[in-house]
Amino acid sequence: MSSTKSVVQSTHRIPFQDLGRLHASIGDELDDAIRDVVSRSAFVGAASCSSFEREFADAHEATGAAGCGSGTDALVLALRAVGIGPGDEVIVPAMTFVASAEAVVIAGATPVLADVDPTTLLLSAETVNAVRTESTRAVMPVHLYGHVVPFDLIENWRSQGLLVVEDAAQAHLGSWQGRMVGSAGHAACFSFYPGKNLGAFGDGGAVISDDSAVLARVATLRDHGRASKYSHDEIGMCSRLDGIQAAVLSVKLRHLAAWTSRRQRLAEIYADRLGSLLVPWEAGAVHHLLVARLEAGARDRVREAMTNAGVGVGVHYPLALSQQPSLAPWHNDAAGAEAAGASVLSLPMDPLMTAAEVEIVCDLLQDLL
Repeated sequence: MSSTKSVVQSTHRIPFQDLGRLHASIGDELDDAIRDVVSRSAFVGAASCSSFEREFADAHEATGAAGCGSGTDALVLALRAVGIGPGDEVIVPAMTFVASAEAVVIAGATPVLADVDPTTLLLSAETVNAVRTESTRAVMPVHLYGHVVPFDLIENWRSQGLLVVEDAAQAHLGSWQGRMVGSAGHAACFSFYPGKNLGAFGDGGAVISDDSAVLARVATLRDHGRASKYSHDEIGMCSRLDGIQAAVLSVKLRHLAAWTSRRQRLAEIYADRLGSLLVPWEAGAVHHLLVARLEAGARDRVREAMTNAGVGVGVHYPLALSQQPSLAPWHNDAAGAEAAGASVLSLPMDPLMTAAEVEIVCDLLQDLL
């Protein structure tokens, strides 16, 4: 282990993600796009927003998209747009970022925390059935790490009369058996937080759907429930995607397919080296995160050692939703999600990483185990 650690410290620093390198690679395009928005003073309701919405919908083979202020807002808006509100229960996986359940509460509904499959860390038919009640109105499958929840499950939930809002915050361009995320549920929600596969220069989000009525309601709700300039039919919110963020996202969207292919190639190298240490995925995963699972008690030691060796790592997520203080009123047992939280370690994944850097990460991890 000492020789590998020395090599990493002396000749390499491998960040968890290198946004500076990514942005520098397309710097001229980004500068031109931002200057164009500034020159037009087109900051809210700009042409760049509607252009990006069309481009993003087309990339996902969806009828349309509605941009908004954040991925969390996208979830809230989509839930409201499909008709979720007080008295409704929405099943959410316990292994996800808190925003998934938080959005349900903000929409006025009740989050029901379901455990996850112990291998894939995704919702399954069994974990959903275990918490389903007569008040269950919707399911929110989370495409965790960019691993896509199988569409046959989503379609089965829909056939049972449930509404399905896909949390695709980590799954831009994700697919299952050739079909794009968003094509199975009533709507799919994305985050453009800077670290996402498609990231803005701040917060941003979008809802895609094949239902034009859902998209129209999202567009109304995101703009204060506006029917016309000074007429507001219902209580909405201020959650508009601004012109600069839309322009940045359009530039980056042009490169997203290539970046995604590169992530998938790097994931193959990781899989060849680390095999069953990794949370498994199916074809169509887009690898927002590349996650290993370590034996109980080893994760924190390995995390510290890798950080000290100059390799950036993370934990997504150390607390299951069943352990979050803010969600205590809706606590459900979720032993699988809680065990995952104690064992997961996110390894460097960046589309401009080299194969050699991946090999260094794998060498170091294996020497530490």
